[in-house]
Amino acid sequence: MKPGSPAPRLPILPYRKPTEGRDYWILDNALSNADEVRARLLARTDWYEGYPHKPESWPGLRAMPALEPAELTHLEDWVKKSTGAAKLWVETAADGATLNHNCVQVVGYNECEPRPHTDSRALCRYAAVLYLNPGVPDDCGTSFYRQRLPGGQRGGNIVQPPHNNLVEALGTRFVAEGSFAEDVAIPYRYNRLLVYRANLIHSATGYWGQTLEKKRMAAVFFWMA
Repeated sequence: MKPGSPAPRLPILPYRKPTEGRDYWILDNALSNADEVRARLLARTDWYEGYPHKPESWPGLRAMPALEPAELTHLEDWVKKSTGAAKLWVETAADGATLNHNCVQVVGYNECEPRPHTDSRALCRYAAVLYLNPGVPDDCGTSFYRQRLPGGQRGGNIVQPPHNNLVEALGTRFVAEGSFAEDVAIPYRYNRLLVYRANLIHSATGYWGQTLEKKRMAAVFFWMA
């Protein structure tokens, strides 16, 4: 592209207003033993380090598994009942790739910024996040985004076939700053489970804290249905 040339116009996605009970579902007080789970996770010593600790594309710290089988089954039963899914499972791609299902992520202030994206339709239909720090502010939850078009107009927010993710749908991994606008924000609440359709554009709203105990802690899940 020549210097001074306008950026190529991206495809405009379909829009579907994120609506609770149809596109996302919230379960507060999700675990009866949330304090025990949090203490168990804080005591871990097997963290994988991401940016800025190591030259990784993902931020903070990660460890798997986050929940024990009985804890996970409890959540999955609720997800199936709420979404109407008859069955949930963890998908594996033909090349053996999987998503980091049942993974705890700990990300601090200045370790990352919001990164609007969708999860792969080839690997999951529903994604979920379980917030696991009672001291994190409301504005560090999860937001749904839509396109911000030239001139300030709003575009869409959902990836549909034949595309599997946002990169495929837009035809590029690199978009101009300000290409997405926050549409709906779900506040961070300790022991809240947020489940959402994985093909909606979404991101963590923000991050918090500078120590393991204070950083934004969340367990993430990816289910095919």
